[in-house]
Amino acid sequence: MKKSSLKKILLIFLISALALTLTACGNDQAQNENTVSQESLPEEINFGILRVPNDETIAIAEGFFDEYFTNRGIEVNTRVFDSGVEANQALASGSIDFATMGNTNAITALARDLNVELIWIHEVLGENEALAIKDGSGIEEVTDLVGERIAVPFASTAHYILLNVLKEAEIEEDVQLLDMQTAEIVAAWERGDIQAAYTWQPTLAQLLKSGSTLTDSKKMADKGYITANVEVVRSDFAEEYPQLVADFISTLSEAGDIYRNNPERAAEIAGNELGLEAEVALHQMRGTTWKTREELLNEDFFGTVDDPGNFAQVMKDTSDFLQAQDSIEESPSQETFNEYVNPEYIKMSLENDQNN
Repeated sequence: MKKSSLKKILLIFLISALALTLTACGNDQAQNENTVSQESLPEEINFGILRVPNDETIAIAEGFFDEYFTNRGIEVNTRVFDSGVEANQALASGSIDFATMGNTNAITALARDLNVELIWIHEVLGENEALAIKDGSGIEEVTDLVGERIAVPFASTAHYILLNVLKEAEIEEDVQLLDMQTAEIVAAWERGDIQAAYTWQPTLAQLLKSGSTLTDSKKMADKGYITANVEVVRSDFAEEYPQLVADFISTLSEAGDIYRNNPERAAEIAGNELGLEAEVALHQMRGTTWKTREELLNEDFFGTVDDPGNFAQVMKDTSDFLQAQDSIEESPSQETFNEYVNPEYIKMSLENDQNN
């Protein structure tokens, strides 16, 4: 055999051996990366939710949590809270990672240094929260509430709006406010212990069977008193698993699209999940405004990290009011709220969709 042919054979052999080695190393590296990725996932995620017909309820009912979390080996646990007060207690104990609550309770979470971030607005509240008055009470306008006892869950969005309703009518010192959870409000209403209450759906619907609304959160929003149901996440969780936070927002976006594209179908899904008739669920959902990810990233809401949107200012204004009412000891600074209302995970969720 010629030396040149032998050299060619040896060269081919060496190239083949090198290729096999690189392939094996590549496979090992990919396997290691998959292992690391799997090991970096938490064993479970704990969500605190409200029983309201919103995007989160639809996402759970449609199995989006399974698609994004359960199918990746993460156990999903959901705990229902009657109000954000209870959710904040759970956040303080570390027993939940995410929580849905009114923006007033999200302010309380920040003021109490619970180490959370506000990452989403489920819905801007409107007619789904209202001041109900009992039939036959003789109450026809806000000033007629003088001397009355009014039930409301304290530190809630309803409480904040009610305080402003009374303040505008200049009767805040002339009524007695009773701190009640929603089930307690219904019981007190049926016993005749109260003639008025500010609460939200579906509790509101139960009161309106024997009552009517005097004003609602939509009318107050038109005057600048904006309230919303929002999502917060523990900062430690978000720092360790930012992609899972973005994935969670993706589930909410998909669920919101169902409502935007087919409200009747969305109402049926949410109604089945909550044990409500679809018509009732749809009425409640239409009493709120649901924003897309793109809308939440504009100047009216989250804005950007470098240019915060108006919602941080709304939170600060609300916080100052709550401090004046002694609902919180100290109102955080505007700079603190600018950092608290974090648009990064919404942005990451959008970028994930664009890259897929």
